[in-house]
Amino acid sequence: MRILIADDHHVVRRGLVFFLRTQSDIEIVGEAKNGYEAVELAQSLKPDLVLMDLVMPELDGIEATKKLTQVMPDIKILILTSFSDQDYVIPAIRAGASGYQLKDVEPDQLVKAIRAVYNGENQLHPKVMNHVLTHVTNPPVSETNKLLDLTKRETEVLTEIAKGKSNKEIASDLVITEKTVKTHVSNILAKLDVADRTQAALYAVKQGLV
Repeated sequence: MRILIADDHHVVRRGLVFFLRTQSDIEIVGEAKNGYEAVELAQSLKPDLVLMDLVMPELDGIEATKKLTQVMPDIKILILTSFSDQDYVIPAIRAGASGYQLKDVEPDQLVKAIRAVYNGENQLHPKVMNHVLTHVTNPPVSETNKLLDLTKRETEVLTEIAKGKSNKEIASDLVITEKTVKTHVSNILAKLDVADRTQAALYAVKQGLV
């Protein structure tokens, strides 16, 4: 297994490298100290798996995971972090991470998780599993209903807004007039109960629409 380690703490990276190199089936191909480096190195080194920290400067682990899974759909990403609350867990899984482990995990268990993710299994730390199960079985009713209130066209427009496109660009992409786009945007803001298109975009991203 060819592994890239992404963590902004030098001591943590060195410790992981030192330990993982004792495993005969693991090769450390690179180290990144922030999300941007992780994305760039992964594309150039083409590792099988990225061991990704979440809280890093310049680009965090969630955004780096999202970017990598878009350009390298076959890459495996295992989150290794100190944070176990759902504000980190759910976005990381949505971004495309195949596993989520905490830094207090036993070294042997970490190796098992790496091998499992490499072999196509999802690996979640026990403290994390409850958040995922709760989120899946009990989605926030109000948030779910808000998206269901949108028409198909409004959902398409909201998706484009979340991608950062202007009304003119949306009109061109969806082959409708700018006036029609503005009408849809007004309806979207009203139905989602948000003040502006930025809040609408954040809501769309939070709900996994893009």
